[in-house]
Amino acid sequence: MLVLAKVVMAILLGFSLSVVFGYFVVKIFQKMQMKQAVSGTLGKRHLEKAGTPTMGGVIFIIPTLLIIAALAITGKIEFSTNLFIVLFVFIAYAILGFIDDYLIVKKHNNEGLSIFWKLALQILIALVFFYIFLSSGNDPVVNIHTLGIKVNLGFLYGMFLLFVLVATSNAVNITDGLDGLAGGLSAIAFFAFGIITWGANWASGNEGVAIFCFVLVGSLVGFLVYNSHPAKIFMGDMGSLALGAALASVAIITNHELTLVIVALVFVIETLSVIIQWLALSKFHTKVFLMTPLHHHFEKLGWSEVDIVRMFWSIGLVLSMAAIVFGVWI
Repeated sequence: MLVLAKVVMAILLGFSLSVVFGYFVVKIFQKMQMKQAVSGTLGKRHLEKAGTPTMGGVIFIIPTLLIIAALAITGKIEFSTNLFIVLFVFIAYAILGFIDDYLIVKKHNNEGLSIFWKLALQILIALVFFYIFLSSGNDPVVNIHTLGIKVNLGFLYGMFLLFVLVATSNAVNITDGLDGLAGGLSAIAFFAFGIITWGANWASGNEGVAIFCFVLVGSLVGFLVYNSHPAKIFMGDMGSLALGAALASVAIITNHELTLVIVALVFVIETLSVIIQWLALSKFHTKVFLMTPLHHHFEKLGWSEVDIVRMFWSIGLVLSMAAIVFGVWI
């Protein structure tokens, strides 16, 4: 019962603070003209969203960090190396996303950081992750407990970290195209990984990392108060990159990289739809989807935005439940 009480309190704290904080953020960002540029290719429904403030990721990032800091200072959670790694990645990718969002707002278009600088900064973050991870006594091993697979990658583990971080962060970023879509799916994913991490006794400080996940779940639900259709604010790259990278880092430190694929399968499919469309156009000069990412394909079919988000959330929830069974029980 104590574990359940901690989970409920973590979610409640995150939700309460983000709802209050978000109220002021939306007002301030509207006055500051922090407008999101919207591409005309997305159709009339999306053009109507032009002028909606962006950088809304601050609504769940700041409350989560403040709550975790308060819990650590008061001794309610252990501030372990693994928790530090997750927080470092969360903050570093949030800063990366902030720079990208700031340039987009400043230029009044969708051109932020160049691909070169995005990749360079993500490599730097991965290298710091790799150094801290090894310095704390962890082994550069991919260990899939359920399947009995254990592979020592040595120095190649750094490349593995980079791939997982970049793939997951960009997958969430790609999915962030409809009101509440990425935020809701992320809340579901972090709730699943909160449960999975709590049972990962082999990971140092696993309970602290699990609490981080549950606080973030609450903060994301609070953010959805302002991001659900019709959205008063968008999370921007600041939010989506931070969420994807944090989710990847939790999976890595708990040796649940395979479970991550199940939890994040909707994000994966969204990304694959973009890759498939690009290959089809460049190699065969034809389209597989009406428009990508996949959620825009359903829009072109005439689905309402709310119905698409509801369907994707439902699929994400079922996948996360399956992942909990796979990651904790089987």
